[in-house]
Amino acid sequence: VQTTFRKSLFDEITDIIKSKVNDPVIFNTICSATSTRQKEAVEISSKVGKMIVIGDKKSSNTQKLYEICKKNCENTINIETISDLMLNNFDKNDKIGITAGASTPPAIIKEVIGTMSEALNDAVNNTNEGEDFEQLLNEHLVTLHTGDIVTGTVIQISNEEVSVNLGYKSDGIITRGEYSSDANAVPSKELNVGDKIEVFVVRVNDGDGNVLLSRKRIESMKGFDDIQKAYDEKTPVEGKVTEVVKGGIIAVVNGVRVFIPSSQVSNKFVDDLSVFKGQTITFNIIELDKSKRRIIGGRKALIEKEAQAKKDAVFATLEVGKKVKGTVSRITDFGAFVNLGGIDGLIHISEMSWGRITNPREVLKEGDEVEVVVLDVNKEKGKISLSLKNVTPNPWLSAAEKYPVGSIVEGKVVRMVPFGAFVELEVGVDGLVHISQIANKHVVKPEDELKIGDVIKVKVLEVNTESKKISLSKKEADAETAPAAEETPAE
Repeated sequence: VQTTFRKSLFDEITDIIKSKVNDPVIFNTICSATSTRQKEAVEISSKVGKMIVIGDKKSSNTQKLYEICKKNCENTINIETISDLMLNNFDKNDKIGITAGASTPPAIIKEVIGTMSEALNDAVNNTNEGEDFEQLLNEHLVTLHTGDIVTGTVIQISNEEVSVNLGYKSDGIITRGEYSSDANAVPSKELNVGDKIEVFVVRVNDGDGNVLLSRKRIESMKGFDDIQKAYDEKTPVEGKVTEVVKGGIIAVVNGVRVFIPSSQVSNKFVDDLSVFKGQTITFNIIELDKSKRRIIGGRKALIEKEAQAKKDAVFATLEVGKKVKGTVSRITDFGAFVNLGGIDGLIHISEMSWGRITNPREVLKEGDEVEVVVLDVNKEKGKISLSLKNVTPNPWLSAAEKYPVGSIVEGKVVRMVPFGAFVELEVGVDGLVHISQIANKHVVKPEDELKIGDVIKVKVLEVNTESKKISLSKKEADAETAPAAEETPAE
């Protein structure tokens, strides 16, 4: 329905539709200010002897007011300007009602009222009754201009268009596009009927008698001031990423769009910028051109500064010999990097185990939580050396006690060499069975008698903890553990 349509007629039509159609969906888009004015016109025209309707005779809104008033008051006239007012048709005893169409300029209304007030003053011997009437009119007749910033009350939200009562002769309309710079903002989820809202007047008459308003421009004006201050004071701002565009992302700061180039999104290369969409991020304003409203933001320096602060905090707590916890962030052929909470330290492959390993992935995988010992800290170079094996005692320190010379122990064959086989007694402690100590016979190659993975018994021949060497004998262990031969009876 047209926004200026007569409310009473609209109700009559919809009543007929309701009587003929089951559960119709009806949208009442009549401007509330128009509806209110029509209702008031009915009341006023019912109480007066003469009625003046001010407004363009071609205006639908004005003609509806005229029809309403004419129905209740036969002496109703429609005037467009003061020149149409025939003052000789009125006298001091007349009770006159006045109303105006939504598109009627306030200046014309005031001119008519002023002229009639002067006539009233003359008729009542220059008393102040006419002046009081004109003053009352001025107090209640709100005047709007394009560019004004005013506060109104939300009276309706329909199809995400917000109708606002401004105390003006027409309602204000905030279209979806003028609601917010955030394309994801939904008026019906953020506003309620009765809420007070500050708006910018884009156009006083949008062609249908409504006032076109913008909330987005209020956001932008306030947001731009905040951004200017942040730029001048070199302080970071927060914004929500709303779009991923060619060459970067768009973040909205208090209604203002800020472009962040891909090179400034992070201090590292980001392959897929869409991961930032919907996130609220902190960044600096690195370029601001007020005349062109060109605003560029950057996170790179801010992230690097935060990263350095974290590094400094970690370095301040590290001491050689101290046990710390971290997460394996990366594995290479020569070791593993561990994130200690802002900075990575390296566990060299030689510091991963007391035993022999050929690849760090035998011991660790990315994401593992580990406890390590700090071996060295070089703040100037930003390097930290760590040890995983030092978390547990060096097994060689107790090897002489655990494997005394002459004892027979069990171990696993882990490596073959031309001159013998290495047997692991425990993780980190290997002993050598020389080729001459493998069997009680001549052995050409260790592989002829043993294979990797065999668990065998060996006798400890010698222990040298300083050089980390243990000499073992399989043939002596076999001789001592073999069952005694049965005696053959004499003939």
